[in-house]
Amino acid sequence: MDDARRSAARELEHARAALDRGDLAGAADHVAGAIAHAPTLPEIQELLSLLAERADGALELFPLEQHAFVGTVVARAHLLAAAGRPEDGLPLLAAASGHTPGVDWAGVPWVSEPGLGVRMEPGILARVVMQLCTAIGDPAPEGGLAALRPYLTLVGHAVTAHPDHAMLLGAGSALARRLGEADLAVEWALRGTRLRPSKLAEIWLGYAYRSAGRIPESLAALRRAVMYDPEDLSVYADIAGTLADAGRLDDALLWIDRALSLDPGFECAVHTGHRLRYQADGDLTHLVRLADFQRDHPDDSHEHTDLAECCADQPWLSRVPSAPDTPVDPARLTAVPLAKGSPLAYTGAGPEAVARLHRLAHPLWPHPPAAYDAALGLVLVEPAELLALVADPPPAPDDEVGRALAAHDPTLWARCARVWACLGLLHHDTDQPWSESTRRRHLVDLATGGLDPITEAALFALVTYAWVDPAARSDVAALATRRLDDAAAARLADHTSDALAWSVAQLALATPDLGREARDRASALVRDLESVAAPVPRQRGRLRRWFSGR
Repeated sequence: MDDARRSAARELEHARAALDRGDLAGAADHVAGAIAHAPTLPEIQELLSLLAERADGALELFPLEQHAFVGTVVARAHLLAAAGRPEDGLPLLAAASGHTPGVDWAGVPWVSEPGLGVRMEPGILARVVMQLCTAIGDPAPEGGLAALRPYLTLVGHAVTAHPDHAMLLGAGSALARRLGEADLAVEWALRGTRLRPSKLAEIWLGYAYRSAGRIPESLAALRRAVMYDPEDLSVYADIAGTLADAGRLDDALLWIDRALSLDPGFECAVHTGHRLRYQADGDLTHLVRLADFQRDHPDDSHEHTDLAECCADQPWLSRVPSAPDTPVDPARLTAVPLAKGSPLAYTGAGPEAVARLHRLAHPLWPHPPAAYDAALGLVLVEPAELLALVADPPPAPDDEVGRALAAHDPTLWARCARVWACLGLLHHDTDQPWSESTRRRHLVDLATGGLDPITEAALFALVTYAWVDPAARSDVAALATRRLDDAAAARLADHTSDALAWSVAQLALATPDLGREARDRASALVRDLESVAAPVPRQRGRLRRWFSGR
């Protein structure tokens, strides 16, 4: 914060100097820069007032252009409010808050001043609040609660001034529950429903009750919403999600089935249905079908997180699991870059290849298709260099990720690096049919040449490809089954292989279309080895918290 204020102070010094020279455009640029560093500094408002006096309101100094600088947008919002046009300024300020909820864009006097709630037309304010709610998510990010609270204060003033405006009450309820004010959300939504009963009012009330933990009232309100509009299948999905959260999976699936009977392709019902069926029986097929649906419907109306929620914190579905340091046979390291049957010569990885790996390698991802997409950045790294990175991972980067990995598990970085280098191989020679492709040959060689961290990295890349290409599933499932058998046999012969056997079993469980018998054997092996090979849950949670911003 001190650094930000110092940076803002320097920008303001430059702005004053430019103003003294008569360079109004230069002064405006520096004021916008100051706002970006410390948006609530009183000195910023003073300089904006001077600019407004010198330049007939100064709005032309802060134009709204495509991809406008956020400091420019916020400065224009302040000038519009000062000119008596808060209904034009507030949407700009709210847009900035929606973009970066954790920044205190709204912590300025004119937003929280009671008179704004009186002057501003309540319908306009309601629309601004609804747009803000859409942008900040539900719930709002923890780090943004304090910065967003001025908007709730403004709504409170407006509700006092316009107590009979149902839309304002509903929008205010939506904001209140996002900011953790569940009781206030219920109060406002209930008042709005009584003033003007409607589908939307009942939805707001249902969500407010759900945030307050009042599940029976929430379900009753959402069912009333269905009565207003039986064709709005999104409400069916909301009811199903609420029932599932209350532990009533069978009832939840009945509502999903009702929605799908009306529209088998309705995205919210499809996403929720696959998530709930996976919660009910743990069958990976539901998640694979959901991934297929997402791939085949890239233009869904809004982002869904059901697949990521189901994969969260599961080994290989969303993270590289921790494991004891397992050495790799030096002869295997030499053989890896030479890749059996490959004309590529081992030349080592250059600094640009290392830099790209440093930018991408990470122990967490939302789900396997997301990991595949993220690895596209390695298409610019030659396969020979990727193989070199598999054989000899570079040191961890000197950044937040590298330092956190070093603190959590010093061996984890090398495993992450190998995983991402193998994922990078998937993006080369994509014009070749999978069964005959160079990328498949490289990864199969890596996955079958031993039983070590290279094995699991290559096997994960193959499993990931099976998620994104249905045509590869039977091939990868057969390979995963063979490697599972090998790992089980190695574990019986040498208990030092316990951790790798556990990891390979987890990879098998993450494999689409794995046979039932193999899946049962993998599950049994995971259970047998859980106490000796699985990472400590507390460490997993700590790692998730450290990287929660990624």
